[in-house]
Amino acid sequence: MVAAAEDAVVVEAKGEWNKLPSLGVGLGYRSQFRHSLFSHQSSVDFLEIIADHYFESSPHRRTELDLLHSNFPLIPHGLALSLGSADGLDDQYLKLYCELVNRLKPAWCSDHIAFTRAGGIDIGHLTPLPKTNSSLTVLRENIRRVKDMTDVPVILENITENIRFPEDEFSDAEFLGRVCDQNDIGLLLDVTNLFINSVNHRFDPIKVLERLPRDRVIQLHFVGGYFEDGKWVDGHGDATQEEIWQLLDEVVSRFAVHGIILERDELIPPIEELLLELNRASEILRKRSDSHG
Repeated sequence: MVAAAEDAVVVEAKGEWNKLPSLGVGLGYRSQFRHSLFSHQSSVDFLEIIADHYFESSPHRRTELDLLHSNFPLIPHGLALSLGSADGLDDQYLKLYCELVNRLKPAWCSDHIAFTRAGGIDIGHLTPLPKTNSSLTVLRENIRRVKDMTDVPVILENITENIRFPEDEFSDAEFLGRVCDQNDIGLLLDVTNLFINSVNHRFDPIKVLERLPRDRVIQLHFVGGYFEDGKWVDGHGDATQEEIWQLLDEVVSRFAVHGIILERDELIPPIEELLLELNRASEILRKRSDSHG
């Protein structure tokens, strides 16, 4: 890998992020393993749910949400707040997202540092932002609107980036640090996305970790990717590769992570296979706890 130049990031702690609960290691909930999940409840510390699935939901979905909420700590994860949209947030989506968050009262809630809508058109996927002051201004206004409607701590996720913008003004770490600092939010560090970006765009992911704000890496995502046509792809359908496990270990050794989620969306195997990955992640987290007393 070719290391990219990274500027130091200094972030002053404004919130009491270290006082958030430690949720452990859990799964991104998918209905395919709903029934088997309860046979292995003791092996899953918490669940991350896709918030969008429970907006104005059917009686079946409401019953499902109540069942999950009564048996697991839940973290709602949004897909389409589109916090990077220069034309602002969709009022209805924002309302439904915050209503769900306020109903569940989770330890924190999350979405992405990205946009999914432009010019009033839903583009259907997470799209990266230029790392510029203009993007920071857009994010600041949109994040403010979310925080005005809920007191639940907000954390945001780094995404895979198929493109890099020539107008970028900040390195990856500096941009993430400024988003956290300017908005007093936490970071949902997707370790797989960091790995994929580092390989595809030829930079050292450890250099990014060294410059992230120490107290803001709250939750992690991980899952396997795949290699195709000379590039890594975030397919969310593969077992976690050893390179990603090694990077996950590096992250956990450096940050007081409060929760780790295995985020498997495609080709979902029997839950017993997912639990093997959860157990390995739990061992990594336990190792850090033991080393820090």
